[in-house]
Amino acid sequence: MTGHIANAAWASAPEVTRDAANLARDASLELSALEFPEFRAAREFLRPNQRIYVSHLPRQDWAQTLAMCGALAAANFDPVPHIPVRLLKSQKELDDVLHELRAEGVREPLLISGDYTSALGPFSNVAEVLRREVLGIHGFSRVSLAGHPEAHPAVSATVIRQAQLDKWLLGAAMGLEVTFVTQFFFAADPFVQWARDLRSAGVAARLVAGLAGPASTGKLIRLAKRCGVGPSIRALAARPASMLKLLGEHSPDALMRDLARERSTCGNLFDGVHLFSFGGFLRTATWLRQFAPTAGG
Repeated sequence: MTGHIANAAWASAPEVTRDAANLARDASLELSALEFPEFRAAREFLRPNQRIYVSHLPRQDWAQTLAMCGALAAANFDPVPHIPVRLLKSQKELDDVLHELRAEGVREPLLISGDYTSALGPFSNVAEVLRREVLGIHGFSRVSLAGHPEAHPAVSATVIRQAQLDKWLLGAAMGLEVTFVTQFFFAADPFVQWARDLRSAGVAARLVAGLAGPASTGKLIRLAKRCGVGPSIRALAARPASMLKLLGEHSPDALMRDLARERSTCGNLFDGVHLFSFGGFLRTATWLRQFAPTAGG
């Protein structure tokens, strides 16, 4: 029996609840172009300088990303735009995008390959961009990268783990502060093991657990199947009470407490959490304030 299940009886102890609230207070959030109109109403629930990751939807252009990042930076937040490198048509476009993002106040990009079958230009993966050493040239000292605790539907776990290690080594060699933000999951065990494996391999990057914010569970199951969330879905299915919840709404409360307990036993295991706003940005920000009342100030 794993530690977080064995100790579930005290998962709501006051100290764990307090630690979970602290995790929530310091969380980053995800914002898409479709949800951007909700930002004005949601900002009262957020804290100054909070990291807000700006996703890149299909058919979204760089002008939309730049406009969103500029608005977030002007409102005293820390925008982290997704850059799917397979969409970059040339080295010049990469340089232009990075230059324009810096001009809009961006201090950190999230580099991802992107779920596209082929590259439009010279970059098929993130390591190829890192090897160009362009982030430092354009004034970036931080970079976020994708983490996959439960592998990926199109790539084996072995290949992904080696790619993560390679990207960490490239970033560290350039003096970058590297953050791995994971795909979302529904049980703590796969993430905890993933984090332990990276720490054992000497990876000193920031490790951030990606959680699905409040949303309909049916929608999350559909997204999970597409994104490679496997073992933690099966863990939920093994518990009848959880299966009943799958018929309605999902909330990250319990998972946040599980992660807080794991962090309390090993302080350097991981560094924070990130909330995907699948149920809407305003709804996610509202949940954040309710779960951690000091999140906004």
